[in-house]
Formats: sequence, structure tokens, C-alpha cells
Amino acid sequence: MSDKFTIKLNDLNLKQIADSGQIFRMNEEEEGLYRVWFREYTTLVEEKDGSFVFHCGEEEFNKVWYDYFDLGLDYAKVKALVDVEDEYLKTAIKHGYGIRILRQDLWEIIISFIVSQNNNIPRIKNSIAKLCALTKDGSFPSATVLSQVSVEELHSYGLGYRDEYIHRLALKTVKGEFVPESLIGLSYEEAKKALMAEHGIGKKVADCICVFGLHHLDAFPIDTHVKQILAAHYKDGFPFHRYEGYAAIMQQYMFYHDLLNSKKAAKTSPQKVKKTKSK
Repeated sequence: MSDKFTIKLNDLNLKQIADSGQIFRMNEEEEGLYRVWFREYTTLVEEKDGSFVFHCGEEEFNKVWYDYFDLGLDYAKVKALVDVEDEYLKTAIKHGYGIRILRQDLWEIIISFIVSQNNNIPRIKNSIAKLCALTKDGSFPSATVLSQVSVEELHSYGLGYRDEYIHRLALKTVKGEFVPESLIGLSYEEAKKALMAEHGIGKKVADCICVFGLHHLDAFPIDTHVKQILAAHYKDGFPFHRYEGYAAIMQQYMFYHDLLNSKKAAKTSPQKVKKTKSK
């Protein structure tokens, strides 16, 4: 029987994280049982009776998964920063209370969020799964592996115009012209500028990479969803000064809440959704 390590953790919900849009291959293999990956490591995690069971030994948990789930940060204190009069953000946090910003592999995040642009989560997950099928062990493909795949084959994975971006960046990385590790240790603004200098990486994708690959929690990715949230609930501007150092966490609560509302709207208005799709 494989090792298992059980620990009581607060402010963590596996389903919310898996559905939050920050990770595209945290898969539910059985009800409540999720597989997570970090470089060459993989494990299963489940919640049981208020505790979390990691299907690995305590040594691996401390070495890999403690940092991966950002367990060193007290998310309860971050939530306590919210303005008591900000009803929208309070509701968003209530619905996404267990979201944490995972500390994922930088190369995987760079490629994943290039895939994510102008895309939807189910399609992104499907494309990422096909990329991971390139490796024997199911881990995320390295730059070397991706550089050896033709643009045409990448296109067949549902990547659309992003195929060329991925192929080009993989080749540059293999040649040493782009070094992902060189981004580590840069300030948020420096890292964002360096990322945006690469073909196929715009402002929003760069911000996502800064948050989910470099853990710059001052970043605040703005896509269509977030633009609508800000327009509807923060007409005088979002209070970034209040959440200095944690703006990315607030953005995740807001983004997840908007996803939930979108899903509810789709379920309650099937005729309207069908009509919209037909146009």
C-alpha cells in the first residue's frame, strides 16, 4: 500500500481550485479525489472528515506539496483585509473560500496561459491533456519535447493560432534565447516586461504567468470577465492600495465567483444561450 499523509488544513477546497481557471490539469479521478502534478511529482489528494489526505509520504508532502498549495500563507488574514462594506467581494470570497494561488511549474504555466488566450477552460484542458500525452509519464512536456513537434501537429491538438507561438518559444528556449528561470527573482514589473517581449505573450497572459508561475501577488490579470466585474462593482476603481501584496488573490475570488454566476445563468436560461450560439 502506498504512503498516505493526513493533515488538517483551513481555507482549502480542491474543487474550487480545480475550477478556478488557474490550473488546467488538476483532474478529479474519482468523486472528491484529485490528481495534481508538479514537475516529476504527482499525487492524489482528497478531503475526508475535514482533513486532507495526500497519497504520498510526509517527506514528499513537506518537500513538494506544502509549498505547491501555498500553505505558508495565512489566507484567513488576507480575507480579513476586505472592506466590510464591499458586499460583492465578501460574497465572492464566501463562494470561493477555499481558493489558494498554487505555486505551479513556471514552464508549464507559460505554455498553459499561451494556450488560454481567447479560449475557454474545457478546450484549454483538452489541449493541455494532448500536450502531456507526448511524455511517457504524463508530465508536462519540456521545451525540448515541444520543439520537436511540428506546428502542424500542435495545431491538431486544438491550439489554433497559438500553435506557432508555442513552437517558436520552445525553439528559443532550447537554443537558450529564452530562459524561463531568468524571470525568477525579478520584480513583478520587470518579469512582466520580459514576458511581453516574447512573441504571443500580451499583457493579460503575462500577468497570469506572473501570478501563477512566479507568485507575484501584486499582479491583477484583467480579461473580459474581470473588466465586467470592475465596471459593475467598482465604478470608482478597485482599491488596490487596500490589498497591496494580495491583489491577485482577490482577483481569483472575483473571477471564480463570475464563473459560478455564468454557469448558473447558462443553466437557468437554456433558450437564451441556444439562441445566442446560433447567431
